[in-house]
Amino acid sequence: MARPVIAITGPERGAFGPRFCVALAVRLYGGIPLQLRPSQREDKHVFDGVVVTGGHDIDPVLYAAEPEVHPRYDQERDQLEMAIIEQALSKRLPLLGICRGAQLLNVSRGGNLWQHLKDHRANTSHRWTVLPLKTLCLEPTDSLLGRLLQSKHCKINSLHNQAINNLGKGLQVVARDLDDIVQAVEDPGYGYLLGVQWHPEFLLFLSRQRRLFKALVAAAHKQLASN
Repeated sequence: MARPVIAITGPERGAFGPRFCVALAVRLYGGIPLQLRPSQREDKHVFDGVVVTGGHDIDPVLYAAEPEVHPRYDQERDQLEMAIIEQALSKRLPLLGICRGAQLLNVSRGGNLWQHLKDHRANTSHRWTVLPLKTLCLEPTDSLLGRLLQSKHCKINSLHNQAINNLGKGLQVVARDLDDIVQAVEDPGYGYLLGVQWHPEFLLFLSRQRRLFKALVAAAHKQLASN
């Protein structure tokens, strides 16, 4: 039986930890990880599903906004991942966006971002933490995320400075934090199209977080079998 290939995008250098953890989860559930970097943007790649990993803030030019902060942007990576997202969406491939990946998914659908979250926090700390110390509140809807997490509330980590503001076309909010900041979006009419603001690859010791990757690989396997 053929194993689905899962593209894992990221920067040209570094990000070993997230890449390794995502690849580990993909292998755990029977997928074949395919690491993609900006230098491979012009190459032809065949894959059955996508994980867009976290990293630097997205260049606001992609959603027609002036920069409010001045972090280090990675325009080459932005270009690669926008192209991969567009390719996946055109073929309706399963896609999981993690942190900046969720933000880029939203931007690819015409949405925009809060560029500096510290100004929008009142009830939660702006401190970054890889540990599951922040509270995720699922929206009261029958969502893919809700079926995977099987809980109205759970703990998540937080490693981001930006977040989704206005939603992209076809997306709906399925989870927020205690400051009402968007923490997860999905397209209910798509299949597996999910963006999460936290980093489930660093929480693989929690079964509910592993289910995000298990479901992605399962959806990719179904996609592969139907071709």
